[in-house]
Amino acid sequence: MKKNSFVNYNKILSSNISPSISVIAPAYNESLNIIENVRSLLSCHYANYDVIIVNDGSKDDSLEKLIEAYNLVKVDFLINEQIPTQPLRNGIYKSTNPAFEKLIIVDKENGGKADALNMGLNISTNKYVACIDVDCLLIEDALLKLIKPFLETTDTKVIAAGGVIRIANSCIIKEGKLLHVNFPKKMMLQGQILEYLRAFLLGRMAWSRLNGLLVISGAFGLFDKKIAIKVGGYDINTVGEDMEIIVRMRRYMEELENKPKYKVAYIPDPLCWTEAPDNYKTFTSQRNRWTRGTIETLRKHRKIGFNRKYGAMGVLSYPYWFLFERMAPIIELLGLLYFTLLISYGKVRWDYTIAFILLAYLFTVLFSIIAIISEELTYHQYKKKGTGFKMVKMAFLEPFVIHPFILYSAVMGNIDYYFNKKKKWGAMTRKGISNTN
Repeated sequence: MKKNSFVNYNKILSSNISPSISVIAPAYNESLNIIENVRSLLSCHYANYDVIIVNDGSKDDSLEKLIEAYNLVKVDFLINEQIPTQPLRNGIYKSTNPAFEKLIIVDKENGGKADALNMGLNISTNKYVACIDVDCLLIEDALLKLIKPFLETTDTKVIAAGGVIRIANSCIIKEGKLLHVNFPKKMMLQGQILEYLRAFLLGRMAWSRLNGLLVISGAFGLFDKKIAIKVGGYDINTVGEDMEIIVRMRRYMEELENKPKYKVAYIPDPLCWTEAPDNYKTFTSQRNRWTRGTIETLRKHRKIGFNRKYGAMGVLSYPYWFLFERMAPIIELLGLLYFTLLISYGKVRWDYTIAFILLAYLFTVLFSIIAIISEELTYHQYKKKGTGFKMVKMAFLEPFVIHPFILYSAVMGNIDYYFNKKKKWGAMTRKGISNTN
């Protein structure tokens, strides 16, 4: 925040030579949110950008709503097909209204999120691409802030950058703008807010400082398009395409003959707001997919693991993800089963056991409280009186109301990956971010 206080964002905004950006947003059956979210993308405070909405074979009336709301007509458009994708369905549309000249709508056959993003990469003519979930809501100066890491370094090449993702459930949103930030009433959502604060404000910021970041949230990230295309775009055979492309881009940079200095940047600004699952069925489906995506990425790029040739990524980042993300749920489950066995045979020293459990529990709570304090002292998004107390209260409850479902989802993700050979994304039912509680 101190560094940002010296940045004159108006100069970037008003400059004719500001780097060109294409915002690529895949959409599949997003009729509920599509109009407001496209409006938010078109409202970004940035001089040189366009918005590419890729309608990935939607079965609802998403395309019809877009045509009506933005006065769209079909146009002839040259596609530089550098990455193979599913073919167009109805074609490419642009608006007859000059107010929406930045908007490009692509209607293609269904191929999944990764395939839709690859279509956007083919269509984009700009230097950088910002890939975003269409159901997300960008703050107006998101592009201004996210381009900053690319501009402020001269001796280090920034290949990608990400920012903080926040949960929009219960927030008041009108015409694509976030008006009021509210703390939701549902414990499921409160627990996810704490989880996001820990992951984004503490975890990923720390990995960024170590230049060991292996993932940028698929909800919103900015990429060097040239490198993204050189590595072949997004992998359509994984459900964790957001993590996999970052690992592949980093691996590409590490394997270059002269190995230039590079980094994956991360900024703590809350740039993007998204709808989170508000029921356990959708939540476990989402986390199941995250687990399978992690397994796929780590298996595909296992060559870099514990390999000094790949620097910090090989000897620090990969081992961490393997031990504490990939193996942790399995170790925890085996520990619980072993502990149950010890109880049944009367082999438990309860004084040590209670002390250990209490230590682990309080450490978890302390970590959450540090994340809450970090949020309160910096961006302080939840301004209503009493919200801080509610967050601290949730810090004590979260290990009981959220973590068991995370463990269950991760274990089922392993079972689905190895035994059921599940490759699907899993359902994420949308209620509309302006209508959620």
